[in-house]
Amino acid sequence: MKSSAIDLTYEEITEKLARHENKTLLRFIACGSVDDGKSTLIGRLLHDTKGVFDDQLARAESESKKFGTQGTDTDYALLVDALAAEREQGITIDVAYRYFATERRKFIVADTPGHEQYTRNMITGASNADAAIILVDARRGLSTQTYRHSYLVSLMGIKNIVLVLNKMDLINYSAETYQQIVDSYREFADSAGIENFTTIPVSALKGDNMVEPSTNTSWYHGPTLLSWLETVKVDNDIKRKQPFRMAVQWVNRPNLDFRGYTGTISGGSVKPGDAIRIQPSGKTANIAKIITADAELDQAVAGQAVTLTLDNEIDVVRGDVISTTEQPASTADQFECSIVWMHDDALLPGREYLLKVGAQTVTANVTDIKYEVNVDTLEQIAAKKLDLNSIGVCNLSTDRQIAFDPYDENRETGSFILIDRVTNQTVGAGMLHFALRRSDNIHMQAVDVDKAMRSQLKQQKACVLWFTGLSGAGKSTVANIVEKKLSALGRHTYLLDGDNVRHGLNKDLGFTDADRVENIRRIGEVAGLMVDSGLIVLTAFISPFRSERQMARNLVENDEFLEVYVETPLALAEERDPKGLYKKARKGELKNFTGIDSPYEPPENPEILVDTASLSAEQAAEKVLSELRRTGII
Repeated sequence: MKSSAIDLTYEEITEKLARHENKTLLRFIACGSVDDGKSTLIGRLLHDTKGVFDDQLARAESESKKFGTQGTDTDYALLVDALAAEREQGITIDVAYRYFATERRKFIVADTPGHEQYTRNMITGASNADAAIILVDARRGLSTQTYRHSYLVSLMGIKNIVLVLNKMDLINYSAETYQQIVDSYREFADSAGIENFTTIPVSALKGDNMVEPSTNTSWYHGPTLLSWLETVKVDNDIKRKQPFRMAVQWVNRPNLDFRGYTGTISGGSVKPGDAIRIQPSGKTANIAKIITADAELDQAVAGQAVTLTLDNEIDVVRGDVISTTEQPASTADQFECSIVWMHDDALLPGREYLLKVGAQTVTANVTDIKYEVNVDTLEQIAAKKLDLNSIGVCNLSTDRQIAFDPYDENRETGSFILIDRVTNQTVGAGMLHFALRRSDNIHMQAVDVDKAMRSQLKQQKACVLWFTGLSGAGKSTVANIVEKKLSALGRHTYLLDGDNVRHGLNKDLGFTDADRVENIRRIGEVAGLMVDSGLIVLTAFISPFRSERQMARNLVENDEFLEVYVETPLALAEERDPKGLYKKARKGELKNFTGIDSPYEPPENPEILVDTASLSAEQAAEKVLSELRRTGII
């Protein structure tokens, strides 16, 4: 019996839903410069494939009438605007995701911002895309954003790239202009390592070569944009041919008789009985069962979320990677990688960040920026830092071994994000290239005389007293008095003073933010070694950044680091100005001076606070000694 509402039988509906359920899914990104017509292009795809709901069409029509734009380029753009605020500002400021389907395939498209300052948003959209549309206004030709987006798309491993020359109607469908732009892009693509790409001339507004071939471009014999999207190979096809990988997202133990490891398979396939290896520990077992919410499986493949049980109990934790024993993931703690920096504050070598790869989070720092890439020329430029939207090739070190694959072999196990330790903001995205060989050649040597024995011989508890504060606050003066009092008590000490170490260990460093980070990194490492020797170490450094003070704290045990904040108002520190540095800074003769043109981030929860505006140096020292007695250090 036919339904009067939809004129389909129940069986026909069921069959149609089944076909839809089994369609492959293509995730793709649309990117280009401002006003190249991304929203119009996506709107046309949605409109001509009927990939939007009636209420969306009605709303778009209503909005176009409201703004007096019906039948114009904006008519389709309104269909996919992500936020009303964006329309009022005339820009797209976030990634807008849209969904549609044809008889052959389902699609998720990410409409990304065109402005350079929103490159981070473009990275977000490209992070899980299988294909990329690089849009170019045929009137203007290639732009810096064309080069930038193409390079980033290639860097992020997207192999399916289509260069779409839009607004062909505004250049009278000129085959000559089209070919000139294609030839220029091919020259860039060769130097950027883009091996294959397709080019299509379109008018998103008029519909030329969007869904149906256009008679206006009789000289063009390639696919329409929709036919290209419907036939391009999807990522899951590639993933299923990769070695088996699954990052453990959850250790599932509802009772004592069951232990399962849950995650999404990022590569390959697995069956009960397969021999697997847990990385980075290297422990082995066999798969006992593969469980989903619905049933047990005889096989699971890339893209599926499953729970695996093993034939024997071994130690597996969140973040571990399960691989096959024949082709296990690699493990290392030092890498070469590419990093796209996405924060206003620059990436500085030596500064510690949280690195999240798969389900594992570790502490990491960039040890060296090998070069920055100029996206216009692809020139490799020497750099000491990476600013917002910069792309660099760097050496990276983590605080422990992690399981990984090179990014070009597995995008899931080869990609990472960097997170600011203080603000918890995502500040960078990266791709691992390979492990540095030195990470295999350097191993911790076991020793018999350890910190505990050294401390016992000295009859004291080793620790770091980290004095921080503005120049002129009295750090060195107070630290010197504290050391004298500790020595009088028979304690074994050493004072690391900021000016003194710059005559030797750190004489190669200046006062830029990057050099200040490296200055404190070195001092933190030296202080850690001295604590290991059993000493009470005093350090007197401005150490202006919280992140570096936290890094120094992390190098010793929790109860071995005492932050001493020597607090003094800037005005009083300037009035004292024992070295005449503030006067030079105010005259512009001394750049990057803390408190003047370089920031100081005061401690939020110091173990000891001494206010040298109200306390003498002697009184401040006594306050420090009193806290050391209270905590049992002396």
